[in-house]
Amino acid sequence: MPNELLLILSLIFTFSAVLVAFYIFQEQGLYLWTIIATIAANIEALIVVNAFGMEMTLGNILFASTFLVTDISSEIYGKKTAKKAVYLGIATSVIFIPISSSWLLYTPNANDWAMPSIRTIFSNTPRLMLVGIIVYVIVQLFDVWAYHKWWAFTTKKFGDSKKFLWIRNNGSTLISQLMNTVLFTLGAFLGVYGVETLISIMVSSYIIFVVTSVADTPFVYLARHIYEKKKS
Repeated sequence: MPNELLLILSLIFTFSAVLVAFYIFQEQGLYLWTIIATIAANIEALIVVNAFGMEMTLGNILFASTFLVTDISSEIYGKKTAKKAVYLGIATSVIFIPISSSWLLYTPNANDWAMPSIRTIFSNTPRLMLVGIIVYVIVQLFDVWAYHKWWAFTTKKFGDSKKFLWIRNNGSTLISQLMNTVLFTLGAFLGVYGVETLISIMVSSYIIFVVTSVADTPFVYLARHIYEKKKS
């Protein structure tokens, strides 16, 4: 199956899974998804593929789904719940990193076959781990702040707090994802790659994030519809 088709199916499945978790467990389902996506994205990001004429790492769709979670949380439950989802993502990373690193301290049995692969997957450099956590904190909290700033602006401008969801959704996420692309690429790879390569990584990464950001808008509308239908 072509990588392009797999990525499209992955996007549909991932964003739909967020809605299913929300439908079944409400805000706890959003928290649950944040934890799952945070762990899985950190592992999946190690895989590099070619798709749509670009070289890219996986994990972008799962990471984008955490922005979908904060946008749904902001839209339905407010800033406090959205920030709690961010803090859960941070706590998940901070806890998972030492746990996964501790596995590498063990001396495997002669019959063990998994340890070489485990070492390959979880031997991330401290720089990448530190940059990932710092950027996650900055970008996710900014996304929540920007969402509510756009919301206040459209409400004041048009006199309706329910309309123009697509503006606050995309207005916050597209800026947040640009910040994420620049900060993570420079923090993780400055001095490792040349300027041309860094720019190439930023451009391809942001193109992916633009697509995922626009694609998540209908899912935020659906989440609001599900919530309002359950309330009535």
